[in-house]
Amino acid sequence: MAAFVGSAGAWGVAAAATQQGAPPRLTRAAPRRTAVPVAPRPAAVRMAAGGGAPQRCLVIGGTRFSGLYLVQELLARGHEVVMYNRGNTAIGDPKLMVPGESQADFDARNARTSVIVGDRTNGEELRDKLAGLKFDAVFDNNGRSLEDSTPLVDAAADMGVKHYVYMSSAGVYLKSDVMPHMEGDATDPKSRHLGKAQTEAYMVDAGIPYTAIRPTYIYGALNYNPLEQWFFERLAAGRPVCVPGHGAHLTGLGHVRDLATAMAATIETDASVGQVYNIQDRHAVTFDGVARTAAVAMGMDPAAVELVHYDPKAFDFGKNKAFPFRPQHFFTSPNKALRELDWSVQYELASGWKDVYENDFVPKQAAGKLKNDWVTDDMILGR
Repeated sequence: MAAFVGSAGAWGVAAAATQQGAPPRLTRAAPRRTAVPVAPRPAAVRMAAGGGAPQRCLVIGGTRFSGLYLVQELLARGHEVVMYNRGNTAIGDPKLMVPGESQADFDARNARTSVIVGDRTNGEELRDKLAGLKFDAVFDNNGRSLEDSTPLVDAAADMGVKHYVYMSSAGVYLKSDVMPHMEGDATDPKSRHLGKAQTEAYMVDAGIPYTAIRPTYIYGALNYNPLEQWFFERLAAGRPVCVPGHGAHLTGLGHVRDLATAMAATIETDASVGQVYNIQDRHAVTFDGVARTAAVAMGMDPAAVELVHYDPKAFDFGKNKAFPFRPQHFFTSPNKALRELDWSVQYELASGWKDVYENDFVPKQAAGKLKNDWVTDDMILGR
């Protein structure tokens, strides 16, 4: 099946039902010509201009992946940033430099950042360390359970918080035959992200001025989830790419920098209070299409990618993860965020994956930091 990239704003799973059928037997897709994803011109990203007065922001975490990009974005917009984390990575540590950031910009950012050392999962410690402090905005980036976020939500009023931005997940949605997921769709009471849905409900009940962000799969340089690396490693090694099912499942991806700009835009948009926003790029892409997008980013011929489709139910992989995406349609519409926030998607698939390849995979490859773990692949290919 050829790669497919479709609009995430208007697509129905029913339209592709005839493509799916029963789980396939092991098949090899012969390399063939396919459309190469083409990124539109990046839309301008508006920074501090028009964002109002600088705000004092408390960022929970701030030293790993999405939090790191968020801190950089907030400071670029002129806001003040105070991080709350365990202090395992000190301000100024080279590991906190965002790819493409100059040393001068990194030093300037560090000079305008401070940290409160504490464990956010220890509610009593968090309350003690934040007592008497005032913040305009809170970014709760890494709360997974309701218990993680309850102390922080409860402290919001005393801290004078005007905007509490919570990193939720599109994983809260109940699986549906009608796609894309919209912000008002039902949530799944059995989801592994149930704690995030419960936290969203708790914020509503607490009456705080909140915004919930629901990203799909986040990707980008410094990603600790080897999502992009999974594809790049196999292509770089000249190996087949093993894809579960028929390869036509559509998934949603969003570049971490676009997530950061969306989150920063919420505190500069009064109307975002009390709202939920899906965040991903404008399109959904098939699993096969992701493999070919990765090939394009590497300068390879996407038609030369060897795809092997398999039935995941026919294998017992144990604790090994055979594929980085859930084997189902999983994507959202970001139209509400595009419409209501001062935000646009800067990285579409082609430009985003090229960024990750050049600024993350190539340096890891040169440093010998790749896993090259083919255990599950060999199980599939050995059938």
